[in-house]
Amino acid sequence: MLPLIAFGTLAGLFFSSTFVLNRLMSLQGGHWLWSAALRYFFMAFFLWLGFAACRGRLRPVLALYRRHFLFWTLSGTVGFGLFYALITYSASYAPAWVVAATWQSTILATPLVLRLFGHRLSWRALLFSLLIFAGVVLINLSRAEQAPAAEILLGAIPVFLAAICYPLGNQLVWEAENRHRSALPRLSATELSRPFVKVFLLTLGSLPFWVALLLLVRPPWPSAGQLGQTALVAVCSGLIATGLFLHARQLAGNAYQLTAVDATQASEVLFALALEMLFLAALPPTPLGILGIAVTLAGLGLYLFARVGGAGAGEGTGQGSRSGRSGGGQAAREE
Repeated sequence: MLPLIAFGTLAGLFFSSTFVLNRLMSLQGGHWLWSAALRYFFMAFFLWLGFAACRGRLRPVLALYRRHFLFWTLSGTVGFGLFYALITYSASYAPAWVVAATWQSTILATPLVLRLFGHRLSWRALLFSLLIFAGVVLINLSRAEQAPAAEILLGAIPVFLAAICYPLGNQLVWEAENRHRSALPRLSATELSRPFVKVFLLTLGSLPFWVALLLLVRPPWPSAGQLGQTALVAVCSGLIATGLFLHARQLAGNAYQLTAVDATQASEVLFALALEMLFLAALPPTPLGILGIAVTLAGLGLYLFARVGGAGAGEGTGQGSRSGRSGGGQAAREE
């Protein structure tokens, strides 16, 4: 469990740069859609260069993308497109650390997504998720003294929706690799054992969504500063953090561990708060906000110290497990 938490927390550090830089671009007048779309355009370009530099790596990945074009478009649109469009939109209405804290509601959404796909879940995982969600509610309530209700809702509701989209898109890939449902393609290619392959495929799958949204919204052109900042987000959050996070999920062997990996995103709250206060002179949280942060992080702490007992096999995604290098690692299956 500790390697999963370590990789997930390190990913949280790099993920937190997203919230701070998105807030910075919003305060500087940059349009939220360019903040979102440019990140994935840069990611596609950087990953293309990376795979092209490794002889024989790019062509098999592109072939895998073409072979399952509709699947990667669906999972990329949901897991990367809708998720990040909603996150950047919320940055126009809420401080970075509040967005980061509200984003922890994904930890409550993850068990619901897993249940949607028929996985059995530990009652402890649900309890810890509810505790984290309670902290998120307290944090947003703490803003009532500083912002009107409409602004609070515009900053919170998009993040709640994004919190469902992200695990849903990622879980579609996990299910296609490990459970071979009739409605999903069979993704057993050895290329998927490398996390950055999944990032590249999901990024490519999201590009049609970004192009369509840009044509629909038609935002004003971005500034040079916004171009540079979105490139930085692409590297720190899109490449480094996402690669670490997907690798941690790959090591997970059951539903409890998958939920625990997603719970490490709670560390983003402290990282985002520290960075925003340091670089954007953000106001410190109120006592109620501090309580909300404490409750949120307590939920993560319970994942670290709780005795899992039989979670490795009995509380996972199925009754048995198979060893593998793709998907959830030693991925539990339910026939």
